[in-house]
Amino acid sequence: MRYFLTLALAASLSFEIHHHSGHSAGPPTAPNSAEDSDVTDAPNFNLPLPTTPYSQIWTDHLWRDGYRVQRNALTGHWRLVDADSYRRAWGSKQQCVDALNQKCPKDAKAAAKHHVVLLHGLMRTSGSMKALDKQLAENGQPGAIRFSYASTRGSIGDHAAALRELLEDLPHGDTFSFVGHSMGNIVVRHAIGDLQSDGDPKQILPRCKSMVMLGPPNQGATIAQRLAPTKVFGWVTGKGGMELGEKWKQLEPKLAVPPFPFHIIAGDVATPVANPLVEGEGDLIVSVEEAKLDGAKSFRTVPVLHSFLMDNADVIKTTIELLKQEG
Repeated sequence: MRYFLTLALAASLSFEIHHHSGHSAGPPTAPNSAEDSDVTDAPNFNLPLPTTPYSQIWTDHLWRDGYRVQRNALTGHWRLVDADSYRRAWGSKQQCVDALNQKCPKDAKAAAKHHVVLLHGLMRTSGSMKALDKQLAENGQPGAIRFSYASTRGSIGDHAAALRELLEDLPHGDTFSFVGHSMGNIVVRHAIGDLQSDGDPKQILPRCKSMVMLGPPNQGATIAQRLAPTKVFGWVTGKGGMELGEKWKQLEPKLAVPPFPFHIIAGDVATPVANPLVEGEGDLIVSVEEAKLDGAKSFRTVPVLHSFLMDNADVIKTTIELLKQEG
């Protein structure tokens, strides 16, 4: 019996990896390609395997009561993952959407909800926002959406498009607040800019209530600019990392200032040795000046390193207070 289960497990893994990648490691297919929209095959054989919740190669496109339809940035195929991070379906996008509708159908009569959308930074995963998610739930704000995106495997515009798709699929009465760490804030600003320039048929913007930015590179990142010539930086961080540096001038016009109340919390750490790649005071990655953005309702600094802003107890407490302040 164990032998047959092992074979089934191996077959399932093999099919998931190769079926939609053409058995090669070539470039991923477009998320809205004809293959995704036209396939109506029966669901692929699936074992409810546990997935790695902290992988950096999956991007959320749909979210419903903890279920997530995700796209693999390397192979281009899709999967449906439940709230416990078990894979419930895989294959084309349509196959995963069909499985989502079966397992968690939309309820037109469901009461409207408020979602706090948490966005991690470059080279991080949604797991980095887990402490904030837990504290939100303990302080009367359950149902946070920890948005996963393959930060090093696409452009900031790609990630913004996925975020927009996720928001537009949620019930029309639901409202949103955002908490971003580092590049996650730029993803939100890009999504807002897209809605403003392309149109907002689902009326997402009027339903956005507030935002708290943690260590946002709102003016680009000098560290990314200075590391770009090494070539290694671009190879490791991908298009998104390069857009924060040498391609900032092309990216910045696509970013909007949130048209709803937003607050900024920036790190300002005094250390014996400053980071020579960052100009001025800051959190060793983003300077205080780079974090600023005109229109912020409040701006404050905390003695916390960039990588720990979203885990720091005082920052979490302040973030929750700011979200409650805006209702």
